[in-house]
Amino acid sequence: MTGSHVPPSFRLGFVPGVTPTKWVRVWNERLPDVPLTLVPMAAAQAAGLLRGREADAGFVRLPVDRADLSAIPLYTETTVVVVPKDHLVSAADEVTLADLADDVVLHPLDDTLPWERPPGRPALDRPASTADAVELVAAGIGLLVVPQSLARLHHRRDLTYRPVADAPQSQVALSWREDATTDLVEDFIGIVRGRTVNSTRGRTPGPEPTPKSKPAKRTAKTTGGKPPAKSAKTSRGARSATPKTPKRPNRPRRRS
Repeated sequence: MTGSHVPPSFRLGFVPGVTPTKWVRVWNERLPDVPLTLVPMAAAQAAGLLRGREADAGFVRLPVDRADLSAIPLYTETTVVVVPKDHLVSAADEVTLADLADDVVLHPLDDTLPWERPPGRPALDRPASTADAVELVAAGIGLLVVPQSLARLHHRRDLTYRPVADAPQSQVALSWREDATTDLVEDFIGIVRGRTVNSTRGRTPGPEPTPKSKPAKRTAKTTGGKPPAKSAKTSRGARSATPKTPKRPNRPRRRS
């Protein structure tokens, strides 16, 4: 008795703020027979989930330990400060960390920014999550500095955000276990890198285009030793292309 065959599938992890929609759409177009499952991951747990094979690959925030994880940096996000709409910061187009020196700036436990020294005055307690910190900003407890995608993710009508020019930035990357670079992982890497379906590095190239065959020329060999016959159209065209010499008009003879 043979074992049952398990159809292939692909699990894609992603941390908060990352929207994988466009890559998932391309995957479904190119590999419709391989279902893709999205796996939400907390930023602090993403590396552990990849190591534990809870996801085949995932969108994470750098840095990650390159000892056993591969990573392809994709893009760097703008850092913003989230404030109540009536805060003085909301009147500016852009601020600096020095502008936040007198404010309480919340520093949640899941903060992903690589701070050397957090800005502003510290709060009494660190919020457990970015979502909790946003609620505290709405309550007037302090401000919050985060990647722009997280400000959009936790958007509220009573809050707004402004870019912070000199704040550290968060970089998003595609990561996977180095010893688990499967064919499906290679397929997804190709999609993220923007390779076409017929790319030489892609694993699932499309069919090669069939060259159009030209009609065979008719020669004496193919017509049994006889010269190829000209079509009536060609013969008429050839005759009509030769100009005819006009006849001279007959002159009347003179009578002697």
